[in-house]
Parts: sequence; structure tokens; C-alpha cells
Amino acid sequence: MHSIVHAAKLTKLTCRNTFTDMRWNCSSIENAPHFTPDLAKAEQAGPDFRWGGCGDNLRYGLQMGSAFSDAPMKNSRSGSQAFRLMHLHNNAVGRQSLVDAMETKCKCHGVSGSCSVKTCWKGLHDINHIAVDLKSKYLAATKVIHRHVGTRRQLVPREMDVRPVRESELVYLVSSPDYCTQNEKHGSFGTQDRQCNKTSNGSDSCNLMCCGRGYNAYTEKIIERCQCKYHWCCYVTCKKCERTVERYVCK
Repeated sequence: MHSIVHAAKLTKLTCRNTFTDMRWNCSSIENAPHFTPDLAKAEQAGPDFRWGGCGDNLRYGLQMGSAFSDAPMKNSRSGSQAFRLMHLHNNAVGRQSLVDAMETKCKCHGVSGSCSVKTCWKGLHDINHIAVDLKSKYLAATKVIHRHVGTRRQLVPREMDVRPVRESELVYLVSSPDYCTQNEKHGSFGTQDRQCNKTSNGSDSCNLMCCGRGYNAYTEKIIERCQCKYHWCCYVTCKKCERTVERYVCK
């Protein structure tokens, strides 16, 4: 239970940091469970589960994640089948991203840092690496329609409905709003008072982030480490310096 709560909080923080340069900055993730009724109903691990303590037990994590995130879609009797299929597909894409993020990690053991003995295990990439991968999938998501393919109704790409949806691509049925103004129904908090980058030409630029409304400038004093020196052996000392920076926020 504690691991789930910690993972959920870390996911929220990472999502916000990853999308901080976009109008939609993962604000709707606040609609995620608050770890009381939903998690209290979660099933306990089966008797066949054994934690070896050597690597990340991804299989069990995926099983639990699937049961938790897919259950509302599979058990729901409301809403359209198309939206249920979309959510189930995107959940599966997220889990596959974790599978793809597994790597072999090793640690050396020996005198004075030698590698006479090496211990290796399977572990996940850093969560920020996984978040960047998911963001790239989000930006390249495919718009789909729900129609008959043979005897079944399936999700197929709207522009290229001759091929099935790939298992590695995120999909959506309805285009997102522009997220310029607050709309809780669509998970948009708007961009008023959001920080922007005056010199950028990307999605974090003041022109795009502020949706043409303009921006306000203010100065802020920050304390940072400076004039750092390395001392043998083995520590670093730094001074604290004050610097004034200019910030910009959307009107």
C-alpha cells in the first residue's frame, strides 16, 4: 500500500515536470484516486508471488496496475464502447513502455573500486526517462474512429483506416481543447499565471503559452551555490551567491 501511494505521488510530480512547457501541464492528473476507497478495495497479492529482492518485480507491478487501471473500464456499463476501448488500449501502451524500459544494471565489487566481482540485475530506467518516452507518444498520438473491421468493431486510424492501430501508439477519439481557458470538464486549468519563456520559440514561449493574451514580467532573487572547490580527499565546498532573475507569467 505504501509503495502504491509513493508511486502515485511520484507519478503526479513527474508528469507535471515533464509537461511544464506545454499549455496542458498534466493538471487533470489531480482527478486520479486519492488512495482511500479505490485502493482499499484492491486485491492482495496471490500466494504465488515471491519478492526475490534482486530486481524490479515488473510482472507483479504490471498485473496490479492492469487490475487497478483497467477495472473501471471493463466493469463500467456507462459511456461508449469506443471510449472504453481507447482507455484500455492507452493503458496497455503505458504498461508496454515500462516493459521496454527494463535494462540490465550492474554494480562492481572489489578493492579500491576494482571490478573483480560484478553483480547484475534487471531494473527500470529512471522515471524521468520513461516520462519523456510517454510524452513523445502523447505528442504523436493517432486520432481514431470506431468502426467494423470484419465481424468486430475496432479502433482504426481516422486518416489511414486501412491499417490497425499499432500497439505502441497512443490514440484519441476527440481532439483536445486549446487549454487556454479554465474548463474543469476537460481537465484544463487555463494558462493564466503560468510561467512562460520570453526567448523561446517552442510550446513554452510566452506567445503560445499565453494564447496571445500577453504576459507580465517580475524579478526574483534566488540563492544558488557558486565558486565551488574540490578538496582532496574527497569533498566539495561552495559559497552561496544571490542572483536576480527576470520571470514572465501569462496574463
